[in-house]
Formats: sequence, C-alpha cells, structure tokens
Amino acid sequence: MAYNTNLISCRAAEDVFIDAAREVRGVSDAFVQAANRADVRIISMSMGRITNSSQLRDAILYATSKGKLVFCAAGTSMPFTAGWAGVIFPASMQEVRAVTGIRTGSPVEACEACHSGPEVDFVVVMERASDKKHPLTVSDSGDVPSTIGGSSVATASMAGMAAILWSRYPWWSGATLLSKLQQHSSYFPTRHARWGWGLFQPAQAVN
Repeated sequence: MAYNTNLISCRAAEDVFIDAAREVRGVSDAFVQAANRADVRIISMSMGRITNSSQLRDAILYATSKGKLVFCAAGTSMPFTAGWAGVIFPASMQEVRAVTGIRTGSPVEACEACHSGPEVDFVVVMERASDKKHPLTVSDSGDVPSTIGGSSVATASMAGMAAILWSRYPWWSGATLLSKLQQHSSYFPTRHARWGWGLFQPAQAVN
C-alpha cells in the first residue's frame, strides 16, 4: 500500500550553522510560508545554531500555531560541538520535536558527531558501532551516493516516518499523530532523560 502526505524539508550542508542575518531571515520566511500552506503538515529542519534567535523562534511558533508538526536536528553533526553543546536551537524549543542519531547496539550511545540531552524526543540509528559507518544516502553533489549520517539525516528520516503514519491516518490531528509516534517508540511510556521516547517503530504504528 502506498501512502502520500506533504512534508517540507530544510537541509544545509552538515557543518553549517544558521548564523548570518540573511540566513535567519531566509529560514524564518520559509517557516512562515510553509505554515501558510494548507497542503503542508510536517516541517523538517536539519540546521540550527548554538544561540537562540527571536526571529526564528517567532516563525516556528507561528508554524506550530497552524498545526504543523516540526522536527529539528538536535545538533549540527560537528564533532567539536557534540561534546559540550547539548541540544541546539531551535531543537531545544519545547514546541518542536528534537531528533538525534545513535549507534547500533545496546546500551544506546550517540553517534560520534551527534548531540543529546533532555530535549531529545526521538532517535534514529545512524552509525554502525563496529566501524562508525553511516547508512547510504543521496549524494551531496554529483551522482555518487554518500554515507552522511548524524542528526541531520536522522531528522529527515524521522520526519519521513511521521509522514508515512500521517498519510495512513490523514484525519488525525497533529497532537494525535505525535501521541501515536510516542506510543510506538521504544521507551514508551517512560520518557528517557537523554533519548526521549527512543526509536520509533513505523511498521508497528501503521498496522
């Protein structure tokens, strides 16, 4: 069975922060435009910054007030920030769902360049523990596939899984969808202090 829904994804290169005023303005405008589109239900953003931005915060609050479900990367996939920065903005906002990447195996560990913290809502496996390899993904440039991982790809993956579930039950509200995502994740009903609700299980959720 094929499912369809509408999702807007914003993604920059793995090591890019949203710093310049024009970048903040551009991303904020994108959130507002997506918020005003009735056909958009999920917004995924794999970018962020260490410090807060009131302009970007206002745009995200506007989007969530319109019923959009927003997923943001918990980090920048940069090793030098992963060790101390925690969950970056805007994933640190209560109104968005923060996503990070983890390694295979147990106990749960963050992938090498991934951030974690109490704001994390969901995790996605992004790194093989034995050799730190990332899953195959689209190319950054040209035709050769890449193996980029980290919280950026984890966020897009989680948003895509949420879109599959919402397309299966299109009459659900955003609040209902979020509740179902939580219920079909590995730590439910107890939220983990570092990994949130854990790994979402899409096959279980859509059946």
